Amino acid sequence: MPTVDEIAQEKQRISERLARLDAERAKLADELNELEIAERVLSRFGKAAATERRRRGRPVRTAPSGREHRSRSPAPVNGPSVSDATLQVVETHRDGLTAAEIQNCLSRDFGLTVRPNHLGIALQRHRRAGRLESRDERWYPPQTALAEMPSQAMTG
Repeated sequence: MPTVDEIAQEKQRISERLARLDAERAKLADELNELEIAERVLSRFGKAAATERRRRGRPVRTAPSGREHRSRSPAPVNGPSVSDATLQVVETHRDGLTAAEIQNCLSRDFGLTVRPNHLGIALQRHRRAGRLESRDERWYPPQTALAEMPSQAMTG
C-alpha cells in the first residue's frame, strides 16, 4: 500500500511530465504553423507568372489559438473528379436524375462526399458546355448524344 508521500511524489512527477509534454506540443504546433506558411509562400511563387489571379484563403495564423491543430483529409487521388463522376452518373441513367439522386449515386458508387453547391457548380458547368441538359428539375445527357449512341454501337 503506497503511502501519502509516495502518492504526492508520483503526482508531482506526472504533473511535471505533463507540463513538459504541453510545452513540446506548443513548440511543435508553432513549427508546423511556420512550415504551412512557408509552403503557401512557395506554392504562390512556384506558379506561372501568367496567372496573376490570387485565391482568397484563410488568414495566416500568427499565434497559436490554444486549439488542437485539425488537418483536413486529403482529396482522393485515385478516383475521378467530382465533375467527371457527375457526368458518368448522369450518362449511365438515361431516364434522368435529380440533383439529390446524383449526390446519392456519387456517394454510393464513387465514395465521394459532395457538397450540394459543388455538385451544382459541376452540373452547371456541364450544362454550359453542352454535355448535360436540365429539364423539369432532372438532369439528362443531351438528346444529340442519345441519338448518336445506337449508331456508335453498330459501328463499334
